[in-house]
This record gives sequence, C-alpha cells and structure tokens, in this order.
Amino acid sequence: MEVTYFSFILVVILFIVVIESVRRGILETKYSLLWIIVCLFMGFFSISERFINKLGEFLGVFYPPSLLFLFGLLFIIVLVFDLTRRISKLNKALTNLTQEYAIMKKKFEEKDTD
Repeated sequence: MEVTYFSFILVVILFIVVIESVRRGILETKYSLLWIIVCLFMGFFSISERFINKLGEFLGVFYPPSLLFLFGLLFIIVLVFDLTRRISKLNKALTNLTQEYAIMKKKFEEKDTD
C-alpha cells in the first residue's frame, strides 16, 4: 500500500472520529472546525498525487509523499502551542478564581464572628 493511500485512509478515519465526537458532544463545534479543515487539506494532499509531486519537486524533497507527514507534524506543533496557550490562560483564571474565593471566604468568616 502506498503511503498516499494509507495517509488518505488515516485522514478519513480522523474525519469520522471528529464528526462522531461532535455528534456525541465530546468535542465542541468551534474546536472541530479546525480539525475538519485540516482533514480536508490533508485528504486533498493525499489524493492529488500530481500536486504533492510538484510541491515536493519545488521544495527539493526526494520522496514527495513524505510532505504529508511534514504537514501533519507542523499542524501538531501549532496545535500543541495553541493548547499550551489555552492551558496557561485557564491556569491564570483558576489562580484568580482561587484568590477571589479565599478573599470572600475570609470576609464571610469575619462577618460570621461579629
């Protein structure tokens, strides 16, 4: 089995998993759009052998289908960065919420003792 067909099968499986996750409510729609777009692009790159060969020739790649894995790796790097950014933002929000809770708890306890 050629790597282009194998990658296309993997993209189709990922697409089905994304759609099913949205349908079951596991994945929010706003996050699924990114995955659906990536699946469409990767599916296009997998099927269009002529396009991937021309792109590989332009970039000087010895085995052009390996560009599919390069694009996948680049997407994962961008995704990990985005998730790290979101985790940092949520961590700051959690810290602020915890501090506000502690302040309100202290005020409530002071009011109770009076």
